[in-house]
Amino acid sequence: MTLLSRITGLARESLKATVFGAGMQMDAFEAAFRLPNILRRMFAEGAFSQAFVPILTEYHRQRGEAATRDLVGRVGTLLAVALLAVSVVGVLAAPWLVYVLAGGFARTPGKVELTAEMIRIVFPYILFVSLVSLAGGVLNVYRRFAIPAFTPVLLNLSIIGAAVFLARFFDPPILALAWGVAIGGIAQLALQVAPLARIGMLPRPRFDWRDEGVRRVLLLMGPAVLGVSAAQISALINTQLAALLGDGRISWIAYADRLMEFPTALLGVALGTVLLPSLAQHHSDDNPAEYAALLDWGLRLAFLLALPAAFALWLLAVPLIATLYQYGKFGIHDVWQTRAALLGYSVGLTALILVKILAPGFYARQQIRTPVKIAFLTVLVTQTLAVILMWPLGHAGLTLATSLGACVNAGLLFWFLRRGGVYVARPGWLAFASRLVVALGVLAAVLYWLAGPADWWLDAGLWAKAGRLAWIVVAGAAAYFGALLLLGFRFADLRR
Repeated sequence: MTLLSRITGLARESLKATVFGAGMQMDAFEAAFRLPNILRRMFAEGAFSQAFVPILTEYHRQRGEAATRDLVGRVGTLLAVALLAVSVVGVLAAPWLVYVLAGGFARTPGKVELTAEMIRIVFPYILFVSLVSLAGGVLNVYRRFAIPAFTPVLLNLSIIGAAVFLARFFDPPILALAWGVAIGGIAQLALQVAPLARIGMLPRPRFDWRDEGVRRVLLLMGPAVLGVSAAQISALINTQLAALLGDGRISWIAYADRLMEFPTALLGVALGTVLLPSLAQHHSDDNPAEYAALLDWGLRLAFLLALPAAFALWLLAVPLIATLYQYGKFGIHDVWQTRAALLGYSVGLTALILVKILAPGFYARQQIRTPVKIAFLTVLVTQTLAVILMWPLGHAGLTLATSLGACVNAGLLFWFLRRGGVYVARPGWLAFASRLVVALGVLAAVLYWLAGPADWWLDAGLWAKAGRLAWIVVAGAAAYFGALLLLGFRFADLRR
């Protein structure tokens, strides 16, 4: 289901690139959508999930269905009231928020006003998607992973539908994308109702912030919000820096970001989603051996799949960008500029995925302070590097800084888990790593040989590019996994 959401997400980005390109209007939309996205990651998928899921798992395992249902109702009511207030403030403060997001927009006439108008439209999305995250957390604890993973498909389809069918009714047409976001948020929430009802967990509104479970969630959310906000503050600063570099930079970074998010969500988010309730269960059952074994399994699977994805993003940057985006208003210059941003991201792709595996090792134990401290140190490193690298490398320096910061984040999370005895490596890592290095060498050779010169990708038609790219992907996967099998690797060893 996550794969399906990523495929529709790439289709969405391809359509946006074709219809709107990478200029002033797309910069305005990406900046307007950036703030509710940041708040979503802070309050919904980030801090809220990290605080809510372990406590919900404890209630489910130890206190029974009635107490669990009451907790869901009370937490859901408080979340809805708080985010309704945030949404109202966001709509009213839209003109000032533009300067918080991208002060450099003031240099271009009309850019601030257009961004403010779209902020008013998209900001209520944070309310709907946060309630979607609440529902997803409940369903994941009950081992219903499919619906929460499928939900982003509805947002992608809504934006695609808005671009195709509604754009001609708006002036400027890009306002249709903002309405697509708003409609997608409502559709995502509506999809959760029936699955929650089937497991008897459809929340009933009950406002009681003094309830024990609610207060525990709030106490954990405090440091979790700080930790998640560190990364989002970094994203805001990078948006400001990109705006200072001129028109198109935010769009190029956003298009590269979507390609990077494909493996990040497919591997990191999916693994993290499954790991968090499972780790919380082992912690609740006081089973440290299984806890460590599950982390070890997640790390091996992440290296197995993330490293070849990083190699592919580096070696196939032009084929991917040209095949997905280079149509209509998205020209050859945009391809090369998006490639520069993507190369910066590819350096830290594996680290970004590892963070999704390692952080639940703390959250499932309701230990938030350590990842929070690491997150703030990561922000300092990332933004220092961003300021240093943006002048010689432009917008690519910003994405490279993000990657290097992710490497610091993953390294520190791993070190603290090892030092605390939470993670203990299982035997066989040396043999595993040796086979992986050889297989990656084979993969790199095959991809480099099959990709050929960049000029072909810039001149070829859609179906020629799509057919050749599909063949390269299949051949690369066959070479990589075939090499692993020949070296004695057995996928059954990773089955749990």
